[in-house]
Amino acid sequence: MEWVALLLFATVIVILLAGFPVAFTLGGTALVFAAAGTAAGIFNDALLSSLPNRVFGIMANETLVAVPLFVFMGVTLERARIAEELLDTLSRLFGALRGGLGISVTLVGMLLAASTGIVGATVVTMGLLSLPTMLRRGYSPEVATGTICASGTLGQIIPPSIILVMLGDVMSSAFQQAQVEMGIFSPKTVSVGDLFAGALIPGLLLVVLYILYLVAAAFFRPALMPAYERREDELVSFPQILQALLPPLLLIFAVLGSILAGLATPTEAAGVGGMGALLLALARREIDLARLRDIMQATLKISSMVFLILIGASVFSLVFRGFGGDDGVRAILESLPGGVAGAVILVMLVMFLLGFVLDFIEITFVVVPIVGPVLLAMGLDPVWLGVMIAINLQTSFLTPPFGFALFYLRGVAPPSVTTQQIYRGVIPFVAIQLGALLLLALFPELVTWLPGKVYGN
Repeated sequence: MEWVALLLFATVIVILLAGFPVAFTLGGTALVFAAAGTAAGIFNDALLSSLPNRVFGIMANETLVAVPLFVFMGVTLERARIAEELLDTLSRLFGALRGGLGISVTLVGMLLAASTGIVGATVVTMGLLSLPTMLRRGYSPEVATGTICASGTLGQIIPPSIILVMLGDVMSSAFQQAQVEMGIFSPKTVSVGDLFAGALIPGLLLVVLYILYLVAAAFFRPALMPAYERREDELVSFPQILQALLPPLLLIFAVLGSILAGLATPTEAAGVGGMGALLLALARREIDLARLRDIMQATLKISSMVFLILIGASVFSLVFRGFGGDDGVRAILESLPGGVAGAVILVMLVMFLLGFVLDFIEITFVVVPIVGPVLLAMGLDPVWLGVMIAINLQTSFLTPPFGFALFYLRGVAPPSVTTQQIYRGVIPFVAIQLGALLLLALFPELVTWLPGKVYGN
């Protein structure tokens, strides 16, 4: 009955495109198919008896506790106006350089990515803060919007990231399942910390490539990014630079460093990050009881959304496997020409296209558990595969005409900036992303070297 499983998957995609809520679409559609399959005698309804255990497993999963803590950290830093001070300081520091404001936006996007990990919030924040300034200083709308969209999506790949926490948990389960299917009953494990370490070099590589592109564009096409004459009152002192950069950098190093050094689990480090963000906001006098209540409500809404989708995805994956969908996917991937490479290319292409209509959370909880065990059973490294998926979806979120980041920026951009200009602006950055994917495919050591050094894997 593998064809029923594929029909279930296609039905879910169609209903999602119609605009229905993700969590209820996943769980509700799966239950309707399960009921129809039971009535037709092709589905064993006893499988649904394991659903309470799955929900309890989600509640008891210590790794996933890091999600609301990292969300709290990100929302607190966003409301504490950290980005505003960072952008102001770095633009005054690099402002005299041709393309300096674009470099500043990229660096601030990197720091926000490492601080918050919330892609939509980063793109919107950077759009509101930096786009008017870049346009006022004569920057091409294409360059300005492309830089903001690209730097805003760095939260997908630069750790510590909420997205990597969720992907790490799913990849861990998929890796163990793949090893059991291969007859390995004392399986190795892969942790969120492994994925953080694996994503660090590729994330920084993307930042360097973005900056190199901006420098080259400023050199060969100076009209795109005019030089700016700084006034005396716009000069920035070393103490001002330290005041803006040191607190968020210390917080990032405390969170990420404690994980990589083995001093704390991701969940414990997320708790440190949440408390550090709160103390930083208090020190800047950017928080009161009303704002703290807003932060707590935003954290609750985002976290509830994530866990409700995860529960819906658990129902979906249970019914999908009950119809033999995992066997169908395995048969398709193993029959492809090109072996492992062909299977990886097809999965990456499908995920890239799904990234136009589904958010990272849905793809992580729905698609990765289906294809992950099959690909990992073919001998792929789980950390490399996880980082490739993250960068692939980051590229999808940037690609016209359906990229999520483009919609986020379109929502806050002034009417003078057209949608076509936003589309044209991100094309060079999409090319950079595809180049980075090719580099990681040719040189997987860019991903696997650091986890091996840190954790000895």
